[in-house]
Formats: sequence, C-alpha cells, structure tokens
Amino acid sequence: MASFPPLTSKHSSKFAFLFVCFFFISTFATSVSAFQFQVGGKRGWTKPSAKHSHSYNDWAAENRFQIGDTLYFKYHKDSVLVVNSSDYESCNTSNPISKFNDGDTVFEFDRSGFFYFISGKHGHCKSGQRLVIRVMHPSEIDNEAPESAPALAPVGGSGGGWDSDNWGPPGVGHSSANKASVASTALGGMLVVLYLLI
Repeated sequence: MASFPPLTSKHSSKFAFLFVCFFFISTFATSVSAFQFQVGGKRGWTKPSAKHSHSYNDWAAENRFQIGDTLYFKYHKDSVLVVNSSDYESCNTSNPISKFNDGDTVFEFDRSGFFYFISGKHGHCKSGQRLVIRVMHPSEIDNEAPESAPALAPVGGSGGGWDSDNWGPPGVGHSSANKASVASTALGGMLVVLYLLI
C-alpha cells in the first residue's frame, strides 16, 4: 500500500491558499451571472407620455430575465406595486403583494414565472405605467442555444443602437455573463495548477 508523506506547514499553507482561491473564484463566478435591469432607462419609472410610445412591456419582451436578476426602479412621488394578474389587468392598487415607495427600488426575481408591476399613483397604471416580466425557468436557459436567441431590433432614434431615453437597457442575453463565469472559473483553475507546479 502506498503511503503519503506527512503534511508539513508548507503543504497546509498550500491547502489554505487553494481553499481561499476556490472560495473567491466561485463567489465571483456566481455574482457575474445575474444582471440588473433599469426600468425606464434615464427617465426611470414614470407615467408614459404620448411622445414615448415604447411601452414597458415592449421593453420587457426584448429581454430575457432569469432567477437572480434584478429590476431597478427609479421614481419620484410614485410607488411600485407588485400585484397578481387580475389586479394588473384592472389596475387595482388596493391589494398589492408588495409595495415600494422609497424612490430607489431593487426587486430580485427569486423564482421563475410571471411578475406583475403597476404604479401606485392614481391613473398612472391605466396610462401605461405597468409591466409584466416573465422569468425563465432554469431548464429553458440550459436548453436555449446562443444562436437560437432572437435578434433584437434597435430601440428608438434613427441610429442603429440603444436610445437610453427609452424603456431600459439594450436586450441582454446572459451568454456574456455565462462566458464571464466560465472564464473566471477556468482562470482560477489555471492559477491553482500553476501554483501547484511551482
């Protein structure tokens, strides 16, 4: 039977280093896989005007939301209500699941499925200040090939890019976040192997 040499302080410091490396790399890899979406872009969560025909739901349809992603609502003298589907349809503000009125709300998706948001200010929901988000189930994410993601049309303006005055960030698939996660894990693994070889 093969016997292993006893652990020395040099070996125990290597194991401690490896543990710390794996801890930080796995933390970094996990943190880069979520994305924060700013609702309303620079304008924030406001009642849509006639000149801005791009709705919150049009913006939501251009994006892919996953568990762990967040919505950032910036608003003034208003509120964000999380409601059920029937209260969303009727713009009923009297029975919210959650109510936020701090002016800077970050809402994290903790499950897949539909989430319904409306303004708590009288008349704003009926004027279009409401939003439905569909959060993808993890099985959909694993099965979706990057080439099968729909191409996103430019939003607003005559240029070919994103108009930040419209309803949010450009459509972002999570392939860049997943690539960053894989790259950081691979880099960490290479660092550990190099450390062991030294």
